[in-house]
Amino acid sequence: MADVETLVSGIDYKIHRLIERLQALQGETEKQTKEIHELNQNKEELNQTIKDLEQKVKILKTTKTLEIKEGTVEARAKINELLREIDNCIGLLNR
Repeated sequence: MADVETLVSGIDYKIHRLIERLQALQGETEKQTKEIHELNQNKEELNQTIKDLEQKVKILKTTKTLEIKEGTVEARAKINELLREIDNCIGLLNR
């Protein structure tokens, strides 16, 4: 009878250890899932920043081209016109 009690006690101990390990692994998985989510958000923000910067570079290149072709005053007028068009498009998208 003592052997059976020892076996049951050993199995009970091992089950408790497995449950503790399972809980630890679940906690670690949850932590890593949160980290992945944060990294994905960070990635999206960086991608948006890259797109914004690429757009600014494109505008600067256009500005330089316009300055060379039309002069400073005309270039600024053209840029202001383009910016108004962009603002109008953004306004339409936000509706």
